[in-house]
Amino acid sequence: MTLPSSAPVSQPSASSAARALHNALFTLDSHIDIPWPDQGDAFVDTETRRVDLPKMQQGGMSAGCFVAYIGQGPVTEKGHADAQTQCLAMLDAINRMQGTQNGVTARVCSTVADMLAAQAAGVLAVVPAVENGYAMGDDPALLAQFRAKGARYVTLTHNGHNALADAAVHRPSLGDKPERHGGLSAVGRDAIAHMNRLGMLVDVSHSAKSTMLQAVQVSAVPVVASHSCVRTLCDHPRNLDDEQLDALKESGGVIQITAMPAFLKPREGDGPRTANVADFVDHIDYVVKRIGPEYVGISSDFDGGGAIEGWQNATQGVNVTEELLRRGYDRSEIAAFWGGNFMRLLKKAEEVAEQSAITA
Repeated sequence: MTLPSSAPVSQPSASSAARALHNALFTLDSHIDIPWPDQGDAFVDTETRRVDLPKMQQGGMSAGCFVAYIGQGPVTEKGHADAQTQCLAMLDAINRMQGTQNGVTARVCSTVADMLAAQAAGVLAVVPAVENGYAMGDDPALLAQFRAKGARYVTLTHNGHNALADAAVHRPSLGDKPERHGGLSAVGRDAIAHMNRLGMLVDVSHSAKSTMLQAVQVSAVPVVASHSCVRTLCDHPRNLDDEQLDALKESGGVIQITAMPAFLKPREGDGPRTANVADFVDHIDYVVKRIGPEYVGISSDFDGGGAIEGWQNATQGVNVTEELLRRGYDRSEIAAFWGGNFMRLLKKAEEVAEQSAITA
């Protein structure tokens, strides 16, 4: 019998110590894609999704950032209008992922306080986000509508340049040259200022190096790479090199290592690219040694291509905790990786937004 794509690969059972720690921590996955068109099945333990709410509950997860992902299209008035409409509809779908069904209770949370209250109540926290600034077109004012629907970060680009910034991977099929703006455009800088005022994080995953380094300088809030890996370990343009990691530390930002095989491990020969939990934690180790444990976190990119041996879906996050324990990380460090560092950025964004409202 062929297993469904989300079925867990047979793995040794995690130790009781790892399970106890994993279940006690606030565990947040900072990047999960939702299916589109919406199937209304978030409360169903599906065969096709790597993350649904029952899997999160079974896997001892506390929270997930569910993203409205908009693929890059033409940078035109119609392209922008279509992207805006789809993004708002996807955020509405994410906002429907709350209530109680099938023995699972979830709550959409737009602040750190909401997320911690959900954990205290034994409720799953659903955190909306937007992947690809193309969703706002060339109108930063639209970001207020995203925030009103709970969005906590916006990924500046996806694959392909947009009106805000240059991407790490350009799209000749869309007419892209290697560079369009030389990093951020004027619209992109304005968008970052809007995000700062609204309490939204600036996500530099998928961004060109020039874009990322400029965003660090422009943003009043430390930036996040919500789903990226280390370029020294895997030379992919989507990953952050040492200069970028150092800039991230100087700004107080965080890189959320992601479970995407192509970003974790170079392909060997002509065979399929595979990666496992040990490869994943290698990237965490590198960041810790390079810039410190305060600047790294965990993401899956499940249902957006992420999945590795040992962490195939949301039921298996304990295997990451097990590997972190095996390598000697203590409870406070593992708690920081699994959400503490990312939550620090969210809280900082809220504080900057509150101060902006006071001084406006």
